[in-house]
Amino acid sequence: MGTYDWGLVWDNHEALLNGLLTALRVSLVALVIATVGGLLLAMVRMGRRPFSWIAAIYINVFRGVPALVSVIWVYFGVSLLFGIRFSVFQAGVIALSLLYSAFMAEIFRSALSAVPPGHREAGQALGMRPTRVFFSVILPQATKVAMPNIGSMFIGMVKDTSTFTVIGLLEVVRVTQNLVSSTFQPFVLYTAAAGIYVLAAFVIDFLFRVVESSLASPPKGAFSRALRSRQRRRIEELIATTGQRRPVPIP
Repeated sequence: MGTYDWGLVWDNHEALLNGLLTALRVSLVALVIATVGGLLLAMVRMGRRPFSWIAAIYINVFRGVPALVSVIWVYFGVSLLFGIRFSVFQAGVIALSLLYSAFMAEIFRSALSAVPPGHREAGQALGMRPTRVFFSVILPQATKVAMPNIGSMFIGMVKDTSTFTVIGLLEVVRVTQNLVSSTFQPFVLYTAAAGIYVLAAFVIDFLFRVVESSLASPPKGAFSRALRSRQRRRIEELIATTGQRRPVPIP
């Protein structure tokens, strides 16, 4: 029975952490793109036909595509079909964005549906334009509802980067594979890789909980109260610009 050299984890901790940083960078850029794309898809999905059908097809297709297949399509398929070559980083971002925009679309669709219709009517009664009602009244409430699921999606993105070893992305698993080939300690190094992903998940969950608490009513914590105070001032300025400082009489 072979011995386990756990000292290898510390000896190679810089390489493993650099792999984690690569995974986080790819996932963070993809999260921003997927969030914006998911919101747009949700709005189209809730709109009129035939555009809602197109959005529904996209959502159902990409929710069923594995991350491995998606990155192969982007990195190899696009190059073969159109002659466009993406870098490893770009291919990873595009693959995650395509996949997770579909999941984000369903998250935002549920969150937007959860906002009471009366809130939209109240904004319109204050004389606000529909676009301003959406961005100032509807979207902030929907974001608060969607935030926990967005955090879960980000954790999933970080884990899905492990499949991008097929295109050579130097994230945690790829680094671990390189180390195993020279040290022949797969159990030690893959256990360390799993631990890194678990710790990253805890940190990401904590950060998104902080953001979620800042959006809670009433706010929790000093940071959340300061942010809520700023939001309150923005609402007061918004009401002042509409010229409706006094309550609107109900007929």
